[in-house]
Amino acid sequence: MSDQLPHEKGFHVSWDQIHRDSRALAWRLDGRGPDDGTWRAIVAITRGGMAPAMIVARELDVRTVDTISVKSYDHQAQSSAQVLKAPDAEMMGDGTGILVVDDLVDSGKTLELVRSLYPNAHFATVYAKPKGEPMVDTFITGVSQDTWIFFPWDMALQYVEPYRGKD
Repeated sequence: MSDQLPHEKGFHVSWDQIHRDSRALAWRLDGRGPDDGTWRAIVAITRGGMAPAMIVARELDVRTVDTISVKSYDHQAQSSAQVLKAPDAEMMGDGTGILVVDDLVDSGKTLELVRSLYPNAHFATVYAKPKGEPMVDTFITGVSQDTWIFFPWDMALQYVEPYRGKD
């Protein structure tokens, strides 16, 4: 077991970076939908997938956006995934033509649950860790499994001591 704390191998993502990476995700998905290259709808996995999904929807001009709320963490410890709120069932069907967007795939448990509900949907994340990569169809940046990603919606600006010395 490592004595390293999550922040010691952290990947800090700014609002600018998540915006750039989400736009890159949209560009990668452009023309890949099953309906002449378009997507019928985008479903964001809350909460982390909401900002990337909004950016992807804007870039791809997709006007139908819904959410699925999945709880898989309790105070930074992973638990069994459960759906708290599902998207419109009629719109979803088996997922054909639906683009499901999340910020990160870590272990893959959340996407595994959502994929079981909508097997024909396309799953896209901005960031992916190795354990979760098999659950994702498209992603932008891979990070190591032991890296903790700090998203801008989880952070606040504050003073930080210099790395070397205090003079």
